[in-house]
Amino acid sequence: MFRYIENSARDSITEALEKLQLPVPSEIKLEEPPNPQLGDLACTVAFELAGELKRPPMEITSDIMSVIETPEIFEAVESKGPYINFFVDYGKLSGKLLEIIDDDYGSHPERGERIILEHTSANPNGPLHIGHIRNAIIGDSLARILRKAGYQVETQYYVNDMGRQIAMIVWGLLNLQKNLDDYPGDKRDHRVGRLYLEVNQKLKEDPGIKEEVDELLRQYEAGENEDTFREVVEYCLDGMKETMQRLHVHHDRFVWEGELVRDGTVGEVIESLRKTGLTRENEVLYLDLEDFGIEKELVLTRSDGTSLYSTRDIAYHLQKSREGDILIDVLGSDHKLAAEQVGIAVDLLGGKKPEVIFYEFITLPEGSMSTRRGVFISVDELMDEAHKRALEEVEKRRELPDDVADEIAEAIGNGAIRYYIARLSPEKHIVFRWDEALSFERGCASIQYAHARACKLLKKASFNGDEDIEDTWKPENDEKELVRLLARFPVVVEEAAMARRVHPVAQYVQDLANAFNSFYRSTPVIGSEFEGARLRLVDSVRIVIRNALGLLGIHAPETM
Repeated sequence: MFRYIENSARDSITEALEKLQLPVPSEIKLEEPPNPQLGDLACTVAFELAGELKRPPMEITSDIMSVIETPEIFEAVESKGPYINFFVDYGKLSGKLLEIIDDDYGSHPERGERIILEHTSANPNGPLHIGHIRNAIIGDSLARILRKAGYQVETQYYVNDMGRQIAMIVWGLLNLQKNLDDYPGDKRDHRVGRLYLEVNQKLKEDPGIKEEVDELLRQYEAGENEDTFREVVEYCLDGMKETMQRLHVHHDRFVWEGELVRDGTVGEVIESLRKTGLTRENEVLYLDLEDFGIEKELVLTRSDGTSLYSTRDIAYHLQKSREGDILIDVLGSDHKLAAEQVGIAVDLLGGKKPEVIFYEFITLPEGSMSTRRGVFISVDELMDEAHKRALEEVEKRRELPDDVADEIAEAIGNGAIRYYIARLSPEKHIVFRWDEALSFERGCASIQYAHARACKLLKKASFNGDEDIEDTWKPENDEKELVRLLARFPVVVEEAAMARRVHPVAQYVQDLANAFNSFYRSTPVIGSEFEGARLRLVDSVRIVIRNALGLLGIHAPETM
């Protein structure tokens, strides 16, 4: 609907310019004025034409205003200095808009393009921690937004089963006379993490163990000890998958890097790169990237001939290139050089260079985190603490059956975590603070509360969706702001998908919830002159808040 409004304004400008026999810009720019008193849309076409026509913008605007016709969806078109401002007829807009908002509102037609989106891909050497969580939440939310925007999306988790960290865990199983079930902890990934920390301590005491670990890697690449490596990785992934399921993070497919070695793909990549004439050998095989403006070479094999993560990553991206039209990777900002190197190699071999979303890290107020040193908060601990704090708040506000309170607390706690991370652009560093993330005065809890308020009001009115919109209803004040925001939702989805960004959706749903809370306080609904229209408006807000939160992987409770 918002696109319809924009197009109506552009069409009226185009027709006016044609009547005046003035040039029509390839793109007629529109913007939203900072003050609603200046209209709903402002056109800057006079500025765009001033240089070409060598005339003051005010004169051009005056000419356009002398012939322009007011489109049907607007009640007035006025000039404010050199700007041409359009005022929406909210009586007409609201009637059309509320008729089309349904459960699928915000969805776009299929685009016919397939996206392979890789995210999370944390090493399976312990539980996910808050250093991983930003990757998972950005990736999962973006996948939801892209699907809503009409793309076919497959999300993938790239399983690093051939890294030294996994070999260290295997070494521990083979040399410490223990099995993973001997370690304390309810979840498998936490047990693996404890073994990993123990092996790290042994390495500090005896650096010679490193050669034994390297030998295990060589053997695994040659096809030995496959069962043990597979058992370790699957054992850890079982626990990590439980965490992701609780956080509402979903992957369509898990791709194991070891399979790319054993099926010969990595070997083929190395030979193909040799044929480019850009490889060099000096104890190790590497790709010389100086011609591409990168001084640091990309090492392809170790001195013993075994492959490296980067080599296998190239093979993985070539596989994705065959399966998808667009590749998107979510990576920490410390991977920028490696991503650029791999992208060049993939391009050299005829693959598709991935679009990469880089994010800055999350730290604790007391400093950085390290899996190796055991200095981290696991995502499980984070969610447990969020649930506990949310439950305390729910119990303060209402008396509910234990199972109901528990379910609401889980929705609020998970929502707080996901929203706290989704609300900021990935380029911004985050210091994770409990009080901010779990605040019930702002953020996700206030959005979920707005949804619950809408549900409660509709239930009280016995709303069934058949209520008529009164012909004389014309939205004013808070109602007008709600209509304007509701009309924008499909555009927000489309623009977030095009920009590959999640935070615009988070900001939008906060704005919508704030506007609804203001409306709720100021505008009578049940028993009012325009009860039917206002109930339809409330129901539309309910649908859009739920749909927007759904794009962020957040549940919208019907009661709080």
